[in-house]
Amino acid sequence: MNYILECCCDSVESALAASAGGATRLELCSNLIIGGTTPSLALFQTVREAVNIRIHVLLRPRFGDFCYTDYEKSILLQEARMFRKAGADGIVIGALRPNGDLDHEFLESMIRQRGSMSVTLHRAFDVCRDPIEALEDAIRLGFDTILTSGGENNAVSGIGLLKKLYETAEGRIDLMAGSGISAEAIESILASVPLKSFHMSGKKVMESPMVYRKKSVSMGLRFLSEYEIWQTDEEKINEARLVLEKKYGKG
Repeated sequence: MNYILECCCDSVESALAASAGGATRLELCSNLIIGGTTPSLALFQTVREAVNIRIHVLLRPRFGDFCYTDYEKSILLQEARMFRKAGADGIVIGALRPNGDLDHEFLESMIRQRGSMSVTLHRAFDVCRDPIEALEDAIRLGFDTILTSGGENNAVSGIGLLKKLYETAEGRIDLMAGSGISAEAIESILASVPLKSFHMSGKKVMESPMVYRKKSVSMGLRFLSEYEIWQTDEEKINEARLVLEKKYGKG
């Protein structure tokens, strides 16, 4: 394949829509609305049976920063082994020290669990102290891919750093642009940086099928409706695919 179009999904329905729209790979997680956390093994197994494209699994124990406790690190190591045994094609990981550097020792121990899986450094990279130093560290550690928005809230705003990272990497590691990715965003990025890997959710907001609605009770974040479902839109994935095919061919 001449390009990678990865879709982050937290449901079977989203995974099916992503596959139908032309995604070449999934990043499977739970709780995408808070940036994603580790999915259940049952979700992975069900998605694995439902789609026939590569599945990379996000390993993140909680919402928030990437400075983990010993208990959280132990859980992440167990999850890496668990998903390797379950047949995941890759894992998506990241951890930082309190000073904003990559947590080299822990990440080395995670990468040792990889077996034949590929390993992506997730957007912990975007909140690290020095992105160029972190790029070199990621290469030395043996990561295959860095998922990054260029240190901004969306990848279009981060084009300047994406270009600098691309030039510094010199093909030694794959750079995948993520955050705010759409067909239009891909066109904007490709006008400045010849990246071949993109990460998107392509989400749409759907109404819950619930007829009875008790809106006075909130189960989580109060500014979010309990009666909306966020799900991947097949058409948005297809639009992004067409942009990449126009640039790089069908592979």
